[in-house]
Amino acid sequence: MNTYEHSVYLDVEKCCGCTTCLKHCPTEAIRIRDGHAVINQDRCIDCGECIRVCPHNAKKAKCGKLSAMDAFKWKIALPAPTLYGQFDNLDDVDYVLDGLLKIGFDDVFEVAAAAELVSAYTRLYLKTEGVKKPAISSACPVVIRLIALRFPSLTENIIHMLPPMEVAAALAREKAEREHPELKPEEIGVCFISPCPAKVSYVKNGFADYKSKVDVVVSINDIYFQLIAKMKPGSQIQSISNSGVIGIGWATSGGEATAIFNESYLAADGIDNIIRVLDQIENGNIPKLEFIELNACTGGCVGGVMTMQNPFIAKARLQSLRRYLPVSQNFLSKEQGGYIPDGYIFNEMPTYQPISRLSDSMSESMRMMADIQRLRDTLPGIDCGSCGAPNCRAFAEDVVKKNASLENCLIRLSKEKSENGGDTGDG
Repeated sequence: MNTYEHSVYLDVEKCCGCTTCLKHCPTEAIRIRDGHAVINQDRCIDCGECIRVCPHNAKKAKCGKLSAMDAFKWKIALPAPTLYGQFDNLDDVDYVLDGLLKIGFDDVFEVAAAAELVSAYTRLYLKTEGVKKPAISSACPVVIRLIALRFPSLTENIIHMLPPMEVAAALAREKAEREHPELKPEEIGVCFISPCPAKVSYVKNGFADYKSKVDVVVSINDIYFQLIAKMKPGSQIQSISNSGVIGIGWATSGGEATAIFNESYLAADGIDNIIRVLDQIENGNIPKLEFIELNACTGGCVGGVMTMQNPFIAKARLQSLRRYLPVSQNFLSKEQGGYIPDGYIFNEMPTYQPISRLSDSMSESMRMMADIQRLRDTLPGIDCGSCGAPNCRAFAEDVVKKNASLENCLIRLSKEKSENGGDTGDG
């Protein structure tokens, strides 16, 4: 039974059964049944690609509401670096951070600051003997789930480093408990302001043996207008920001990779591009590299479906903002620099059944694969989607697994009728 709680869902009333999402889903998790899309929860990776391409706004992201933070006495905001790129003519990050305090948060801890620490420990991680190269970043939860489902042989390449969001949450909690000993741990609430639905799923489900320290995830587009109302140019603001070029750079593709200070890296963004890269890594058809950064969204996190702005405009704004910042405001001391603390590492990878596995029995899987290939050879091969599957190969698999009928292939059915002398419409 599926127990993974997803953050991407379908509004059936708005879905007209077009095949747009069907063609773009990277894990073939969508089918058209009874005139509307159906999402296979075991295959969904919450990438949000269906949300991005749906012309009818039938795919949506499920996330928390800011009002959920009212349950806590002490409210901490964790703004993703992407948030800074949503505002025009922003010349000081503190306007955003001060705005968060004005809309009801008691404290703000920048995820960008935690990203600088994660970058420093990643540099140390890559020097550790026995690390399998190329080491793949664990920052994007879509990539981690995609690898587990579609490229399970690459799980050993994933860096066992918690993402900056989790590091920021842990550090923010420690700070609150230290400065406010009168507060009980359960009275401290941490809210991540997210650009993408995958982070919502990450928090809801945890990560193997690790339980998220974030309590609520709200989308950037939900909080944007509240912030705009409080961010008055020329108004007095508190000086809060504690991040630099490296931390804010994590919002865009390549930002994490350049922060390892090693030229032997690759950075790719966009779900189709990262699938091609993972294919090449799996096949050994890739240059010798130390580090690989993969972002499911185009442009990096700035391309998340829960943002407000065009990702390329947001990226340009961030480049302008970073121009006046120090490289980093978070360095490792001698005490910190010798090893990676437990609080930055996860021990186990989540276990999912790879989508290529047809059965728990090897002999049964081989028989089904042979049946799928034989059936595939009898199909038109034009991948039209009229059967409700994204392509002929997926349709053949659905039929063999008894999830679809061969009669759903309208072109094949029409051809058979014609060959058998059936009604062709000539009277």
